[in-house]
Amino acid sequence: MRLQIDDETRRAFYETFEENNKIDSKLYQRYDVKRGLRNADGTGVLAGLTNICNVHGYVMNEGEKQNIEGELFYRGYNVKDIVDGVQGSDRFGYEEVAYLLLMGELPSQHELAAFERALSKNRELPSGFFEDMILKAPSKNIMNKIARSILALYSYEDNPESKTPAEELSTAMSIIAKMPVIMTSAYQVKQRVYDGKSMYMHQIRPEESTAETILSLLRPDRQFTYEEAKLLDLILMLHAEHGGGNNSTFACRVLTSSGTDPYSAYSAAVGSLKGPRHGGANLKVLEQLDYVKANVRNWSDEGEIADLLRRIVRKEASDRTGLIYGMGHAVYTLSDPRAVILKKTAFEMAQGTEFEEQFDLLNAIEKLSPEIFRAETGLEKALCANVDMYSGLCYRMLKIPEELATALFAVARMAGWSAHRFEEKLTGARIIRPAYKAVRKPKQYVEISDRQ
Repeated sequence: MRLQIDDETRRAFYETFEENNKIDSKLYQRYDVKRGLRNADGTGVLAGLTNICNVHGYVMNEGEKQNIEGELFYRGYNVKDIVDGVQGSDRFGYEEVAYLLLMGELPSQHELAAFERALSKNRELPSGFFEDMILKAPSKNIMNKIARSILALYSYEDNPESKTPAEELSTAMSIIAKMPVIMTSAYQVKQRVYDGKSMYMHQIRPEESTAETILSLLRPDRQFTYEEAKLLDLILMLHAEHGGGNNSTFACRVLTSSGTDPYSAYSAAVGSLKGPRHGGANLKVLEQLDYVKANVRNWSDEGEIADLLRRIVRKEASDRTGLIYGMGHAVYTLSDPRAVILKKTAFEMAQGTEFEEQFDLLNAIEKLSPEIFRAETGLEKALCANVDMYSGLCYRMLKIPEELATALFAVARMAGWSAHRFEEKLTGARIIRPAYKAVRKPKQYVEISDRQ
């Protein structure tokens, strides 16, 4: 909301505000500040311990960082093995992954069936919630509406501040179940209010998996193929968790360490994921892909693609940030296992369709970017494609609106956030409070009559 003041006063306020809120970047080096909680070599500052997830992208060999092929483990299980097991038996896997993250071990058939029934029975929003919290207060941004909806669920619980472990688990499972309905409802209302289109409010089908529920509630005719639902299920599995150090999960743990309620902690995590440096990056990949498509005449000409990528890295093209979106990761060096898995499925789905050329273009960008980045910047940092490189194209193949790309990330990640909240509550024991060094020198108070 724009502040209601005259332009001259606004400029004066903003100039003063900007002048007094900058810190000389040299001071960060002088005081050896771990900006972004990162060490000088790019490794993360150790802030905690976890049993939930291991994001493995390098090893320290005699004090030096050594790049390796990336691996991702959920509760000790390699995510590749989980995906292979699910796909090998031709079934949906997100619910199994959610159970694994919450409970700490793979479920038996009986346990998984009970877990799936519990999610199915708890998908419905509380009575009046849709009308009061979504329909009457629409948002142009789906992530904003998801965060507000989670926070609003607090008001629909009898005793939201009293959280035994059993109550915490119950709340988490309830929110995981409701996330697809919150997301699709927010989108349908946004379509009607802001886009001038019809909204479709379908009944929930209790027999559908999480992936099937999303497609069923999104599409006007409720029609989708089994292959489409399996692709979305794969994306949900790969986005379900990624360690305690990623920004949104750390935000959830920080709020949890203060003793606040679960709704506040989870909505904060959604707010973090919304940011373009985190979950919002998948939208930036699609924007840049469209830019490359529009500015490269021959998509099969690697020389022409490379010329444009050089201009992008030089901040002469695209959004002039110098970033090739979808390339690079804070932990992974030689490869992101999620990108490897998703790329294989995306290739299979794109063959013989209108998306085949777009897949080939992304593949070329992935192939050319590391050497171009090294040549243009002089940095020897390992650069691999991350999961965002191909997830956006998969959403396009699924006819999922691009504005839901980050929202689907949040739907999947609720399982991981919940697991980390449980762990922080049970073992964290202390409020998270890193130090900030004050660098402004003491100043003498000046009476208001003597100020300029």
